[in-house]
Amino acid sequence: MCYNKIEENENRRIFLFAILLGKKVKIFSLSANRPLAEEIADSIGVPLSSCDIMHFADGEINVQINETVRGHHVFIIQPTSKPVNDHLMEVLIMCDALKRASAKTINLVIPYYGYSRQDRKTRSRQPITAKLVADLLQTAGANRVICMDIHAAQIQGFFNIPVDNFMGLPILANYLIDKKLSDVVVVSPDHGGTTRARELAKVLDTTIAIIDKRRPEPNKAEIMNIIGNIEGKNCILIDDMCDTAGTLTAGAEALKKAGAKSVYAVCTHGVLSGSAIERIQNSCLEEMIITNTIHLDENKKIDKIKVLSVGTLLGHGILRILSDEPLSGLFTYSYDKSKRELL
Repeated sequence: MCYNKIEENENRRIFLFAILLGKKVKIFSLSANRPLAEEIADSIGVPLSSCDIMHFADGEINVQINETVRGHHVFIIQPTSKPVNDHLMEVLIMCDALKRASAKTINLVIPYYGYSRQDRKTRSRQPITAKLVADLLQTAGANRVICMDIHAAQIQGFFNIPVDNFMGLPILANYLIDKKLSDVVVVSPDHGGTTRARELAKVLDTTIAIIDKRRPEPNKAEIMNIIGNIEGKNCILIDDMCDTAGTLTAGAEALKKAGAKSVYAVCTHGVLSGSAIERIQNSCLEEMIITNTIHLDENKKIDKIKVLSVGTLLGHGILRILSDEPLSGLFTYSYDKSKRELL
């Protein structure tokens, strides 16, 4: 009898936690990045809800939701990182289950949006898989998608539902400012990343340089030239993601040969496929700074890699969405040059 009373009180506590800003809210984590989901839930003050993900012998996936979601605003935390197809199917199946269980809204928090590099046709008879994934998510029942530093901004236009593209820049910039580096230049690893480099350079009050390269084939890059003055400078290479690390390590090598004092790399998404860890470890990079949008396995943790958390940022974003407040305030900051810090 005493145990039942304790259990009843605990259920009541969880129920009260789920009432947030006058709305019934539940947060689920699928299998891709539970530690990040726990950080997001802690920052909001709502415990993670329970669901089971099962894999049948033939590879089919099944999702079982273990509590009611009727009338709730549900947030699913799931980057579609490796294994991309399994993680994507988990999201689709979860959406379908929530829709059939009468969830009020289904909000997908996809910090890393897989297939985002297939955003346009560069040759005849190529697919635009980023658009296909957008269609699948909407058909499954998603009402909103929350991403971080999506590879191509136009992907937001592939959806007919709200898409919030969070920026990792404030988190990365804060870390760099705390390092108090002098004679800094921000370097874009290609022409397409100049806008991203310019934004960071604006915060650090410095200039940019650009690496002119070509790609003879996917995941391979050839450095052609460096545009800008980097001699004797502390260079910060910035990109949205690091996959095989071939581009960044080759870029770092080219910068050092051109006279750079040191080279750091910052990326929002540490995909780190294949021999990326070995390349980073053996490179001339001083440090590789990433975020935890993708879970970093223990065997990939090396001294050269620094992981920053985006959990609180995403949590605050969810609170703003629930309270119908603008998200732009999360990414508005000013820089005190005398103190070298964000305000």
